[in-house]
Amino acid sequence: MSGDRASGNRVSGTALHIDWTLCDGRGLCTELLSESLGRDDWGYPLALDGSGGTVPLAPSQLDAARDAVALCPRLALSLRDPRVGEASPQRV
Repeated sequence: MSGDRASGNRVSGTALHIDWTLCDGRGLCTELLSESLGRDDWGYPLALDGSGGTVPLAPSQLDAARDAVALCPRLALSLRDPRVGEASPQRV
């Protein structure tokens, strides 16, 4: 696979991780990252590519993802390197 996603952008090497134990479905992340996230019937974010709780991001989405992480009222989001699987040490 070439690393391309449905949007045609290359994957950045960074992924948005959703901690389901903290998320309460307020939906701010889905508004900021509408290219990658939808909402289920209860308002919880869903990866549009079916990737689950760790959503690969295109380089063009990194600023919006950083905003989503910083603004999440439940601190349920973090940025990760999916190759390593660890959370970024900073929330920004």
